[in-house]
Amino acid sequence: MLCPVRVIVANRGPDTELLVANSVELCGKGRPRVFYDVTWALKKFGICVILAEIGRHTTQNRQWEVYRFLLDDNCEFSSASDEIRNQIVDRVKKTLMGW
Repeated sequence: MLCPVRVIVANRGPDTELLVANSVELCGKGRPRVFYDVTWALKKFGICVILAEIGRHTTQNRQWEVYRFLLDDNCEFSSASDEIRNQIVDRVKKTLMGW
């Protein structure tokens, strides 16, 4: 698997969410540092996290940990720009992959 992490910035009504999906290993273990790595990457952009949740989902013989971060638009960024959204996704993905 080239990139086992999927990252999306999405609008949910008035809120902006960052969704991170990480595949779970066959032994059932997920990644222990996802919350830390994502919040660290967002801190570099000056983005505040209001809420963070984790859930497990199964699709087609594969299990995923899905992390949901509710972002505060009142901090130092505006999620309206596609360019900023792409930068956030790239930064988070690179941090999670260790690049």
